[in-house]
Amino acid sequence: MRQIDVVSSTRFEGSDVEHAACVKAGEWVFLNGIEATDYRSGTDAGVKGHAGLPYHGLPKHRREGDFIVARIKQLLTAAGTDFRHSVRLDQYYPTWKAVDPYHLSRTAAFGNHIPPSTSVVMKGLLGPGLEVDSSLLAVMPGTGRDPQRLSPPDVTAPTWSGFAPAMRSGDFVFIAGIMARAADHSSPSHAHVPANSKWGGYEIRRQAQYIINEKILPSLQVGGSSAANVVKAQVYLRHLDDLPHFLDVWDTCFGVRQVALTIVPTADFGLVDGDLEINVMAVADGAKTKKQVIDADIPSHMCFGAPAVRAGDLLLFSGLQAADDNGPIAAISDAAGLPWMGISGRAQMDYILRHAAAICAKAGTSLENLARVHLFQTDPQDFQGVYSAWQAHCPGLPLPFVLVQTPSPQAVPQCTLVADIWVYAPL
Repeated sequence: MRQIDVVSSTRFEGSDVEHAACVKAGEWVFLNGIEATDYRSGTDAGVKGHAGLPYHGLPKHRREGDFIVARIKQLLTAAGTDFRHSVRLDQYYPTWKAVDPYHLSRTAAFGNHIPPSTSVVMKGLLGPGLEVDSSLLAVMPGTGRDPQRLSPPDVTAPTWSGFAPAMRSGDFVFIAGIMARAADHSSPSHAHVPANSKWGGYEIRRQAQYIINEKILPSLQVGGSSAANVVKAQVYLRHLDDLPHFLDVWDTCFGVRQVALTIVPTADFGLVDGDLEINVMAVADGAKTKKQVIDADIPSHMCFGAPAVRAGDLLLFSGLQAADDNGPIAAISDAAGLPWMGISGRAQMDYILRHAAAICAKAGTSLENLARVHLFQTDPQDFQGVYSAWQAHCPGLPLPFVLVQTPSPQAVPQCTLVADIWVYAPL
């Protein structure tokens, strides 16, 4: 039975693709893939500006930021909540030049309540000219989940960003995307291999240990949580070869396959010498909301963390790929000679959704309660096949997607899709 409310969805003109930009799921509100698009020709005309007067008016990225925060405000109002009740922000950009103008728009709209935020540079978004993507998670007012900013010692956000490094909302703790950056914004020497050394530590291990031990764990403690109650994490990596080293450090602290863990190859970061950014979601120790690892029977190589983790009324998945214990599914190589037919994208998404549906069933919910899916794709032209697979599983339902183009390859090199799924699962 469907138990979510699609507050706002829009069909891309001339296509069969319907985007669920705002989903209300119990006390949660998901805003998904908010970009400055007109859902018709690409970039909104007002954001695009006058081709003959390119230097008149506000910079293009500021116009883009203003459009997005106005859209966020509109959607939050329609859902019955507001900026003050936002708990998490995810932003993607194909150019670093868009970040600061967008921050000006964000600060003007959110004021001093900017929730824990993650910002990374990727290869592309919905289409050329769209250079800011923002997704937000909020809670409903009057439900006992009013967000409270946390101030862990020596854990700060960059002054130019202004977001809360951590926040508690009811039984949940949210931690912003953390990099190997000191409180004074410098690059701490012990988070890196010395510049004149070929060994004496491994760079990604040093950055991971610093982020986990000196940023994430203290933030969890201030929020009343701990490593054992981390339910979800997104990990952005500059160098995919670093993945096994990172995972070794992660598993030592958080346990093997005990967290819904999504690992995404990333083009660039705000920190010049940063190779890693991690955001975290947890439940408080001893709270009514409990963590439950869903030990579903899926191929272990589909993901790097738990297949899914239940946290109260949310079912949080690890990033899933269309792989089994022998590598990428056969349909990917079978379709290699017909790259324009959407066969590979459809086959990958179908495989992922079939296993996700089994996980949902084990948790007592269904894919019809999908509230958000990050589609991390190396080639966005595969999206049509991905969407057709969704329609085959859930006919007529709009897809609450965030579409982001990542560098290639991904963790299973022939796979072109990582699906990061969030499902509403009321108890």
